[in-house]
Parts: sequence; C-alpha cells; structure tokens
Amino acid sequence: QVQLVESGGGLVQPGGSLRLSCSASGISFSAYHMAWYRQAPGTQRELVATITRGGALDYSNSVSGRFTISRDNAKNTAYLQMNTLKPEDTAVYSCNARHFFTSALTYWGQGTQVTVAS
Repeated sequence: QVQLVESGGGLVQPGGSLRLSCSASGISFSAYHMAWYRQAPGTQRELVATITRGGALDYSNSVSGRFTISRDNAKNTAYLQMNTLKPEDTAVYSCNARHFFTSALTYWGQGTQVTVAS
C-alpha cells in the first residue's frame, strides 16, 4: 500500500520558517519525481516546487528564492524548507509522487496545514 505522509505544518508568524516533510512508503522512492502543491480556500491547487529523481529543481515564481525543495532517497523522504513566510503562503500543502516513466503511477499525500499569521 502506497502512503505519502506530510508533517511539519503549523502556525507561524510572517517572516518565520517551517520545514515540511513527506515520508513515502510502498514505492521505490528513487524512481519518483517529487513535488509540493498547495491550495488555499477558494483557489485552485498550485504547484509550488518540484525535484526530479535526478535532483533537478523547479519553483513557482511566488516562492522562488524563499522555498527549497530537497529529497533524501535513503530516508524515502522529500522536504520543503519554507523561509520568509508571508500570509499569502497560508494553504494546505500536499506532496505528490510521480513515477519517472509513467504518470499513471502518481500518488498524493493528505496534506498539512500551514498558516502564516500574527
């Protein structure tokens, strides 16, 4: 059974930092591209950051320079380091795993809430 479990969300003040983790089980983690998405109430889901199986990185314009995505294949875990958080970063953050060869093997976590407020 495939599971992606996010952790690390919470309430943080503007300008603060959080690190999200996505722990995967039931998949050959190194064969998957990993991504973080977010969705705020009343908005469409937004792709925040991606890291390929080879380590190539990509970020949305809204988080570039503030967020860093990484992965540890030995721990089957992907991370999202979020710095200089803004109220508009408030959303449910979900991780996504997509097999490098076929998008038919795509999995989602349940999501973790990030709230940026004073």
